[in-house]
Amino acid sequence: MSITMHSASVPVFVRLLGNLLVWLDKAEAHAAAKKFDTSVYLSTRLAPDMLGFTKQIQIACDGAKFCAARLAGIDAPSFDDTEASLNELRERIRATIAFVQSVSAAQIDGSEGKDVVIPRRDGSMTLKGEAYLKFFAMPNFYFHITTAYALLRHNGVELGKMDFLGAPTK
Repeated sequence: MSITMHSASVPVFVRLLGNLLVWLDKAEAHAAAKKFDTSVYLSTRLAPDMLGFTKQIQIACDGAKFCAARLAGIDAPSFDDTEASLNELRERIRATIAFVQSVSAAQIDGSEGKDVVIPRRDGSMTLKGEAYLKFFAMPNFYFHITTAYALLRHNGVELGKMDFLGAPTK
């Protein structure tokens, strides 16, 4: 079986967003064991000029949903960026997973040569579908997922490499 645009995107997003849900459960358990409010996590950051934990998750979710939508040529759902608790972040992650899973292989496969327009503050950028997936969408998604992981680790949550990778698949 050869790799496709769908197989290189949707299952990766679903797996890592699912892993992120597990990390939030571990963060909540850590806070309970140490007797502090989970809201401490929400604004934590690694450096003063970085975006906080909540924003990292929001951007990771946006990256996944916009990638699937742009490759499929459909509209992505709109999220308000108002999450103020771990439960609200879980809801956003679950909504993102549900949307990404709703985008079929038939909608995404064959989008390698499609023009994908990415709106930006300094003007839009256009990439071909394959370049968009490989060199923009996936690296951006991994950056924000990894940063969320690092923020939890920095705050004492017991996560290891296998928590990031998830259970091995066949």
